[in-house]
Amino acid sequence: MMRPQSAVQPFRTAQDSTAAGSSSVDNAVNQFNNAFSEGLRLFFEGDWDGLYDHLADGALYLFGLFTERGLQALAAFLLLYVIYRVLYLTLEQALDRSDNIEPGLQSLLLKTFRVTAFFFIGTVVLEQFGVNVAVLIGGLGIAGIVAGFAARDSLENFIAGVTVLVDKPFRVGDYIQIDDQYGQVDEITLRSTRLRTVRNRIMVLPNTEMITQRVMNHTKRNVLRIDIPFGIAYKERPAEAREVLLPIVEDDDRILSEPSPTAVVTEMDDSSVNMSLRFYIRDPSQEVPIRWEYTEKVRETLRDADIEIPFPHRQLFLDGAKAFEGTDLLAPTNGDHPATN
Repeated sequence: MMRPQSAVQPFRTAQDSTAAGSSSVDNAVNQFNNAFSEGLRLFFEGDWDGLYDHLADGALYLFGLFTERGLQALAAFLLLYVIYRVLYLTLEQALDRSDNIEPGLQSLLLKTFRVTAFFFIGTVVLEQFGVNVAVLIGGLGIAGIVAGFAARDSLENFIAGVTVLVDKPFRVGDYIQIDDQYGQVDEITLRSTRLRTVRNRIMVLPNTEMITQRVMNHTKRNVLRIDIPFGIAYKERPAEAREVLLPIVEDDDRILSEPSPTAVVTEMDDSSVNMSLRFYIRDPSQEVPIRWEYTEKVRETLRDADIEIPFPHRQLFLDGAKAFEGTDLLAPTNGDHPATN
């Protein structure tokens, strides 16, 4: 039985359009609608041979179309991916050799390049399938605006992360203090900064806090002064405390001789004369163990020198307290408590 010409005409038209170089999505949709309508007509007329030929012709057309465009897309992807890998490795090596770009900023640049490259590759591949990329990008732009409002906090942290990486108030490996938390910067990402505390815990801080709160960098200048506070009794002389304390830091290679260590009076407190042993160390990363070590050394040195370290106390004098005359409070007890009724 001869196949009706109308049964395959929609696919012939589609093939002619493809041969003419048309890649419009609208044309493809219209061609599919026409082919589908023709298939329904053959089905209701009971022309099973025509329907079979119609479906077979359509399947062959679609297979040829996707095979041709799929091969084009695959070739474009492979070529662009090879170019991307070459450029990525070149950029990575150049950043590794640079001493002026922080590891966090290097990561940001590489991630930005990766996202941009894959967006470009995806655009070219989709064009090979006849997708209207301009319309797609417009839709993604609107979706991006909506997502930006929904993820405002994440966007703020992203901008803050870029600010931290560019402004460089601290680097990976620096010892910083923020909000009474002290530790070493373990990692800087676009969303957060990870701080390793002295207890070896990882504290994750949003980048917005890193640019809005006061951050104390203990490593920025490579030389750090340590203050060991202590107090002596008012009957003691600060010069004597200074004389016994300064020698304990003389033979320590971790402590700089210039600027020279000092022991100064810092405050006249209620119960003590407050002083501070001050010295500079070569390695700021040793700040905490050195402070602990010399806090104990100061205490033991003052004790060995019989210099009193007072504790807060109050004295109450009742001389001339007429209101208490004739009471047990002013009566001598000879070591015994007064009897009570």
